[in-house]
Amino acid sequence: MEPRWKGKGFKAKALAEPISKIVSQLRSSLIQSDAHGLLVGCSVLIAAEAEQIDLLDRACFGNRNTTAEKGKEWFQLGLEEAFYLCYSLKCLTIVSDDHCPKNDVELWQCMISKKSAFPDFYKAYAHLRMKNWVVKSGSTYGVDFVAYRHHPSLVHSEYAVLVLSEGEDEVNGRLRLWSDLHCATRLSGSVVKTLLVLKINKNGNGAASPSSLEKYTVVERTITRWRPEQCRENPMIDEKITKQREALGKAATLKTKFITKHDVKLKKGVVGIASSLIVVSVSLTLVLISIMVSRRFCLN
Repeated sequence: MEPRWKGKGFKAKALAEPISKIVSQLRSSLIQSDAHGLLVGCSVLIAAEAEQIDLLDRACFGNRNTTAEKGKEWFQLGLEEAFYLCYSLKCLTIVSDDHCPKNDVELWQCMISKKSAFPDFYKAYAHLRMKNWVVKSGSTYGVDFVAYRHHPSLVHSEYAVLVLSEGEDEVNGRLRLWSDLHCATRLSGSVVKTLLVLKINKNGNGAASPSSLEKYTVVERTITRWRPEQCRENPMIDEKITKQREALGKAATLKTKFITKHDVKLKKGVVGIASSLIVVSVSLTLVLISIMVSRRFCLN
């Protein structure tokens, strides 16, 4: 599927400022300011300065919450977004209600306590983010995430993402029935997105610490609806096309033979016609001259 840009010139703008560059700038800014996030419920709040507000928005991390405090706004990050900035990019420190910074293992356990499937969801989120896709919540479309090629203000999302844990699609999980698969692909197609299924395989490893993520593997599968009218063969149409091609071939062969056989005659005929036209034009010229001369004598 080709990217669906939202306006003229947006593709050039995206190419001039790739997401990887913006994320790198955001990381540097957060490290320099020693940014801290506050874990509240199932989200993390960051008090951002003016520069960071712009970078967070352009890099598509979190949602802006405007406050009365001038020059400062709060950004609300999802669990996956916050842990990505903290663990993968190492540019954010997260504190809990007691205002004590949490290390990676403590934060990992805290995230799992709030969301049991967090290891699988985070692996899928980080997998796409590392490939410079913009990843946002897909709850509006009935999926886990949606993936954008660049900022959502420039381009429409291309993929509706479902995250499947190891064994989830075999017994009691999603997509275990054909009706589930059909509904998911139909919904994705209706909003012009390709269904992307990310299956997370733990390969026998648990989730005791975030270091386990390195041993997880991700299997990518894109699923689209099968449209019979675009794929099936129509014997009647095929036979008609074949006959038309044969008839055109025979006509071309006959034309070639006729031209070859009567080439000399045709040339002679053309020469004769040209000579006749010359004679006629000369005769008309002489007649006109004689008429003009006669009129002159009559006038005299």
